[in-house]
Amino acid sequence: MPSLLIIVFALQVAIYLINTFGAATINSLLWNIYNRLPTPTSQSAAEQRVLKNQFMKIRKELNSTSSQDEFAKWAKLRRQHDKILEKLEKSKAELDSTKANFDKIVGALRWAGTNGFRMFLQFWYQKEPMFWIPKGWVPYYAEWLLSFPRAPLGSISIQAWALACMAIIVLVSDTLVALVALALGTRSTVNKENGESMKVPSGEKQTPSQSQAEKKEL
Repeated sequence: MPSLLIIVFALQVAIYLINTFGAATINSLLWNIYNRLPTPTSQSAAEQRVLKNQFMKIRKELNSTSSQDEFAKWAKLRRQHDKILEKLEKSKAELDSTKANFDKIVGALRWAGTNGFRMFLQFWYQKEPMFWIPKGWVPYYAEWLLSFPRAPLGSISIQAWALACMAIIVLVSDTLVALVALALGTRSTVNKENGESMKVPSGEKQTPSQSQAEKKEL
């Protein structure tokens, strides 16, 4: 069984990722994966994708057809456009209703697997020390805070460990984002300087003395 320290750290990572990317984005990704699997809604989702492709194709052709010069063709495309649009809206309404229920179930499972599980661990192991602090390393009030609320004095409680994990996760995440932004900014600056240095002047400007000398030679 994995160590409780690792479980709490992994749980804090999962919570941070969910809060960073957003529940709606994760639900949308899971919904797309769910529809790719052999599920009750997979066929409806596949039909909706086909209808979307047909709709965009006909709409593009309709916009490129003149209603005055090619009225017969335009009218035929318009009827096809309206027919597919009606089917598409009906299919979308059915899938949206199913997706709403899907989001509720996924949201409940996500909360139970993250925040709910974290609350359970913090309640169940509130008296258990995660690890002990060497004696004399920190003053008494710090020992009391680190063991809050009910862990033995001189130890790290599960609540304090969870807060420390989240602080480290946020610090590492901010550092990585700053490094990536710095690397991209440096690369953009280098490319810009290289592009400017590669520009070749169209011609050299003549000084007044050179111009007079040429006139004298002529």
